[in-house]
Order: sequence, then structure tokens, then C-alpha cells
Amino acid sequence: MKILSLGCKTMREGVLASCIFFVAGIVMILAGTKIVPDMLYMQQIVMMLGLIMLLFAPIILISTFLLSVLPGAKEKLDKCEH
Repeated sequence: MKILSLGCKTMREGVLASCIFFVAGIVMILAGTKIVPDMLYMQQIVMMLGLIMLLFAPIILISTFLLSVLPGAKEKLDKCEH
């Protein structure tokens, strides 16, 4: 299972992706309320996409954490330089 392989780089990428999704979700929600014009439900669409991104942030972070507690992951993560 190559997709479930965990290393130092994938841990960093998971946390970074989670942060990016969180910030982008907040920015999209604010843009939907303040910047996007109120035509053809564009405000609601942008705010919905922002909410989806905001909800994906903890999912990515939790899945990264769950991969790190799998059996055998401790040996791989002990080699990391923090």
C-alpha cells in the first residue's frame, strides 16, 4: 500500500495542506460576504465552497494523525528531524 506510506515529508505536507484549507476557507467565506456581487446566487456558492474547505481542514489533519499512529509508523517517524 504505497498510498498509506507515512514519512516526515508527508506529515509536513498534511499539516501544511490543513492550514492552507483552513485559511482559504475563511478567506472564501469573507469574500463571499463582502466582495462577491449578489447575482445568480454567487455569494452562496462562494460561501459554500469556503465552508467545504473549512470542513476539510480538520479531516486532513485527523487523517494525517491517524496514519501516524498506525503500527509500524513509529519506526519511520523516529528518523525525522524536527
